[in-house]
Amino acid sequence: MALSREKKLDMCSGCRNNFYNGNNSLGVKECWLLKNAKVVKKKRVGIYQLPPWTQAPIKVLSCYHQDKYVFVDPKQTY
Repeated sequence: MALSREKKLDMCSGCRNNFYNGNNSLGVKECWLLKNAKVVKKKRVGIYQLPPWTQAPIKVLSCYHQDKYVFVDPKQTY
């Protein structure tokens, strides 16, 4: 099932590129990655977190980026 644009925009909250979803004074209305974004499961790993990464995966958009975190494959532990 494909997500609506509105549902995808809800999932953009916290993404550093959400700035481009109309949250700017530049006139940019939509992030260039939004159209092709898919919901995926990834582990959210802090950039200073040492392995093993045992946290549960979360659902995020495939293009999601957050400062000081990386998003890795759900089965990845190092």
